[in-house]
Amino acid sequence: MSKVKYYYDSESLSYKKIERKKRTTFKYAFVFLLGSALFGFLFVFIASQYIQSPKERALKRELQNSQLQFELLNKKMAEAEAVLSDIAERDNNIYRVYFEANPIPEEQRKAGFGGINRYKNLEGFDNSKLIIESNKRLDILQKQIVVQSKSLDEITKLAEEKEKLLAAIPAIQPVSNKDLTRMASGFGMRSDPFTKVRKMHWGMDFTAPRGTPIYATGDGVVTRADNRSSGYGNHIRIDHGYGYVSLYAHLYKYNVKRNQKVKRGDLIGFVGSTGRSQAPHCHYEIFKDGQRINPINFYYGSLTAEEFNELLEHASLENQSLD
Repeated sequence: MSKVKYYYDSESLSYKKIERKKRTTFKYAFVFLLGSALFGFLFVFIASQYIQSPKERALKRELQNSQLQFELLNKKMAEAEAVLSDIAERDNNIYRVYFEANPIPEEQRKAGFGGINRYKNLEGFDNSKLIIESNKRLDILQKQIVVQSKSLDEITKLAEEKEKLLAAIPAIQPVSNKDLTRMASGFGMRSDPFTKVRKMHWGMDFTAPRGTPIYATGDGVVTRADNRSSGYGNHIRIDHGYGYVSLYAHLYKYNVKRNQKVKRGDLIGFVGSTGRSQAPHCHYEIFKDGQRINPINFYYGSLTAEEFNELLEHASLENQSLD
């Protein structure tokens, strides 16, 4: 029950009830509501500074997770850049050197992107600079991967060509060591067996019994298997590609025919003494780009170091050739 207040009227010498005016009531009510509003606003303001709502807590967790993922992404990019740098170094200093290819310049590997602003749509955000730098880094990394991928494709092709070249180069003796009687004569000035005059001997003579197998010294295609070349008698020529041609002369008979493909070590004919020959042997020549060269440098595929030194010693003697 609300308290009733009185005041003493000196004129009537009695107590009278205090009546509150409506204006005063409204004034008090207004002051009360205004104070409550101000207090509520102050409370909400202070609470917002120190107390987080569930939504704010969720956003904060999301932001922290985004920062963590961004750090992990940067770490992964750094690892990818390190691996790619190692591959690029091996590519330039090992693979491309081995296959005699020019190294890829560093500025080409790490070139950026010129022209228009590719990252304009990322501007205007709180972390725009960070986002743009990360995107640039990622784009350059992707470009480096493309450059390296193309380089490895080129190396693969070069390796295939190198493999074909190594298989094609004449690299073994045409007559096996176990079948040889002796290495009769080498490349250089020798005494002619018929005229006894010193003249250039353009090949190597391998002495062996009639019918001894003769082998292709490298992969290639038989271009001739006939006796229509003066002095050679029955002879075979094999085109190995890359400018190399090998010739086998004075054969007893053939085991191949023209246009036939052969592999290194294939049986192509047999030792004889046809044409301008003094005794059964295989006269062997190698041409490079149309010029005769010394076959002594092409036996790495079938001889040990000791056997090669012995062959070199015999080939160096200025004796009489057999043709």
